[in-house]
Amino acid sequence: MTTPLFTTRPELLGTFGMVSSTHWLASAAGMGILERGGNAFDAAVCAGFVLQVVCGQGVAPGAATIERFRDLGLEMIPGTGQLAACVPGAFGAWLLLLAEHGTTRLREVLEPALGYAQAGFPVVPRIAEAIASVERLFRDEWPSSAALWLEDGVPEPGRLLRNTELAATYRRLLDEAEAATGDRVGQVEAARHAWYEGWVAEAIGAFVGGSERMDSSGRRHRGLLTSDDMAGWRATLEAPVSHDHGRCTLFKTGPWGQGPVLLQQLALLEGFDLGAMGAGSAEFIHTVVECAKLAFADREAWYGDPAFVEVPMDRLLDAGYTRSRRKLVAGEASRELRPGSPDGRVPRVAWRFGMAPKDAELAGIGDPTLPPGGDTVHVDVADRFGNLVSCTPSGGWLQSSPAIPGLGFCLGTRAQVFNLEPGHPNALAPGKRPRTTLSPSIAFRDGEPWMAFGTPGADQQDQWQLNFLAMLLSSEMNLQEAIDAPMWHTDAFPRSLFPHHSVPASLTIEARAGDEVVRELRRRGHQVQVAPPWSQGRLSAVARDPERGLLKAAASPRLMQGYAVGR
Repeated sequence: MTTPLFTTRPELLGTFGMVSSTHWLASAAGMGILERGGNAFDAAVCAGFVLQVVCGQGVAPGAATIERFRDLGLEMIPGTGQLAACVPGAFGAWLLLLAEHGTTRLREVLEPALGYAQAGFPVVPRIAEAIASVERLFRDEWPSSAALWLEDGVPEPGRLLRNTELAATYRRLLDEAEAATGDRVGQVEAARHAWYEGWVAEAIGAFVGGSERMDSSGRRHRGLLTSDDMAGWRATLEAPVSHDHGRCTLFKTGPWGQGPVLLQQLALLEGFDLGAMGAGSAEFIHTVVECAKLAFADREAWYGDPAFVEVPMDRLLDAGYTRSRRKLVAGEASRELRPGSPDGRVPRVAWRFGMAPKDAELAGIGDPTLPPGGDTVHVDVADRFGNLVSCTPSGGWLQSSPAIPGLGFCLGTRAQVFNLEPGHPNALAPGKRPRTTLSPSIAFRDGEPWMAFGTPGADQQDQWQLNFLAMLLSSEMNLQEAIDAPMWHTDAFPRSLFPHHSVPASLTIEARAGDEVVRELRRRGHQVQVAPPWSQGRLSAVARDPERGLLKAAASPRLMQGYAVGR
């Protein structure tokens, strides 16, 4: 079991909560930044570079139109391969955070990642399983990925795995940035320019458009992303969406991602006395699940990039609208997808209920949350200066698309989240952001920064986070106890990732919830799938307790991929 971790003054520097397959490496790198005087933003950037290359949320290529995909005979954007690649947003997002809120130089935050790439890092079992699942694809169709991950065959757990191409990419970026200027922010901008307007963008554009490569459609396609798409994009700072809940204010991304769905769930739950139900009881779980179904139905009908569509976010969080939706929660499990009609508008849902893929199909569909994937990561940081950072840097899992030769990484395939239905809020359009599932969270308490938290898990992210938050706020549980409590989720709405299947009335719950709870949930009409103990939910969290001079961190013991550290 993981135990909660506390750091106390005067030695207090900061705390990390993290969930990833290389959590101890990233945590150590980030903590090193704090020890050298950096802040939480510096540490998060450093950890992010160690964890992964492709995240943030770039936009669809200029050539990515609904008509283009229809002409290819596709009804959905493939989950893997080159067609689903957006502009890789990670590098620009990390650099913007470093320039605007950090204090350290680019070399300090990038060198740990460079070092691990050059010297190697130990392979954990989940990485070995993921590589094994796509070995044939890599060898037969994606030779650049085979060269990167299969040089000596499928790596055994514990073996050091090196990525010298990525190390060379980072080294060249640093050398060129430092040759350009001695100014800290100037070096950050020089690296950004090389990535999006220079040799990195040129290499990406040439490879993606150079030849056809296999994807999850079962056919080979050229990609649409070009160096011009890269040059035309820049990371931005945006205001969050927030909701007041008792003493707390919760902040999430805008509706270009799924983040506000957590706020809608919280608003719905305010009409129920969860504390009286008892955390983890059948009534508690039933109520949370039914509210989740309503909120996620609204996500399907209304969320999209606000730069392209009008999202009625204020109405979706309006107290009157929420009260009307809350009346739909009954004693029995709903089997319907029921989006609301804010201001009388007619909701529109792109996907219909579909069958879940068979086990034999999982390796090739592009969803990292299904076995044997699991490459999404999350990191939270709190520092001695009062800063909180929450980020979910994922999108370029190793089996998502062919590795770019000479650069050492592949592209994310988040464009698969788009649909091809004209007029829908999340319909594909050039320059538009897909409605990402990545959903970090920040909470204030009594107007002061309190907690950063999050989890991997695609559509489950804002369900597992809600379970954690509901138990934390309606009981005497601490961070670790709320993370350790039995977790559950439903797949009763279309999944964001290819092939967008859903299972009405489904409820997956850990066996630790107990037989009596499972029986009662089934009596209420839930199609309960009992999962093994410690298999659902992979949260981490950090929190500030300024009254007692404490910083706290907690992480899930599930899958042995969570880590909490502080000093």
